[in-house]
Amino acid sequence: MCHTIEIIGLGAGDLDQLSLGIYRKLAANESKRYVRTIDHPAVKQLMQEGMTFTSFDQAYETTERFEDVYQHITDTLLEKAQRHNIVYAVPGHPMLAEKTVQLLLNQDNIPVNVVGGQSYLDALFTSLKIDPIEGFQFIDGTSFNRSQLNYQHHIIFSQVYDRFIASDVKLTLLEDLPPDYTVKIVEAAGSDQETITEVSLEELDRAFPDVNNLISIYIPPVPDEMLHHTFTQLREAMAALRGPDGCPWDRAQTHETLREYAIEEVYELIEAIDEQNDDGIVEELGDMLLQVMLHSQIGEDDGYFSIDDVIRSITDKMIHRHPHVFGDRSAETVDAVHRTWDALKQAEKGHQRDAVLDGVPTGLPGLAKAFKLQKKAAKVGFGWEDIQDIWEKLEEELDEVQEAVNSGKQSELEQELGDVLFVLANISRYYKINPEIALNQTNQKFVSRFSHIETELQAKGKDIKQVTLEEMDYYWNQAKGKE
Repeated sequence: MCHTIEIIGLGAGDLDQLSLGIYRKLAANESKRYVRTIDHPAVKQLMQEGMTFTSFDQAYETTERFEDVYQHITDTLLEKAQRHNIVYAVPGHPMLAEKTVQLLLNQDNIPVNVVGGQSYLDALFTSLKIDPIEGFQFIDGTSFNRSQLNYQHHIIFSQVYDRFIASDVKLTLLEDLPPDYTVKIVEAAGSDQETITEVSLEELDRAFPDVNNLISIYIPPVPDEMLHHTFTQLREAMAALRGPDGCPWDRAQTHETLREYAIEEVYELIEAIDEQNDDGIVEELGDMLLQVMLHSQIGEDDGYFSIDDVIRSITDKMIHRHPHVFGDRSAETVDAVHRTWDALKQAEKGHQRDAVLDGVPTGLPGLAKAFKLQKKAAKVGFGWEDIQDIWEKLEEELDEVQEAVNSGKQSELEQELGDVLFVLANISRYYKINPEIALNQTNQKFVSRFSHIETELQAKGKDIKQVTLEEMDYYWNQAKGKE
């Protein structure tokens, strides 16, 4: 004989919310009646009327992880159903925030029938006076990610059984909301014991009642001015700037007019990194993100692409080029990662790039371009493996520079100096140092030291054009010593 599990919803509150049909089903299954928890108003009233239940409350006390509790309940019910039909009662509606019900439905050995019950969301919407059509999220307080929260919607956290869960919810929300933001603790919605308590977010766990599975936390929609740190707000701001009533400057921009700003922002970021200025890095990264958003908004306005396409492109690329993270390959070293990256990149670009040196941007500064060209050539074996050979090549090129100087031919000197710089870029490649960044750091160091010379001379009332090289060198070394 095939036995079944019949799952019954007990409603959101007391016995008045229980339908006559469900009451009869419970009454007819006296010896095979199970309930996830006795801690529910309807269960307590049914027990007063003489009904008996086997509960799983003890599992919550002896098992640390909720996932293990739910699995234990499911396994026990399936084992009992091997011998006879059983009724399993859960709070609220069986299909709302009931993990054990989902586990039972996902197995094929025992037939499962679900009988409706009143969802406590109906009572919550009424008690809180909110309309879910405005936007609504129902979140499991025991298992959620900050990234999934949409603060522009009504948010209700269920499964908030105790202060520990309330504290986790609070700490996550404090990443985005101010400590004094008002939230509501709702207990036993729709019943005679209903209470709604307004508290500040920082007081949420401290104001939380004792252990109670009838509690929810309500987060009202958050004003836009509190969400300026979210991607959605940034995207909406950029759309407004480029919109009909937006900024004339932003509306006038094109991909071409923004090119110079992209270059400037990269160098300003590098400067902030070199100065180890965290606030500066944040600001400059924001300026670079602004460039991405502006180009994406232009693409969307023109009907060609949007920021979604940009994000999809880079996400697909990162997943595809990291099979050791997202796939079944392994890469234990950085060199192994580089080999995988290059092979996959070549597979992606193979139909576009037939030559080894293809793909080097034409607009790169000369030193950075020399570095990139030699890096690509070295990957196919065109490059010295022994650094000593490169140093010897540098000495050879320096000798040729001296010969060009002696010849007095300007064009020849220009070519030979270019060769020296090209070899220096190759040395940088060998030591895995970007020559453009290295030179930029030296430029900044020169500016800092020279500015010190000017400041010291001005303090002494001296004109820098009138002092000797030896005196300037003294202050140069003074600045160097301070570094």
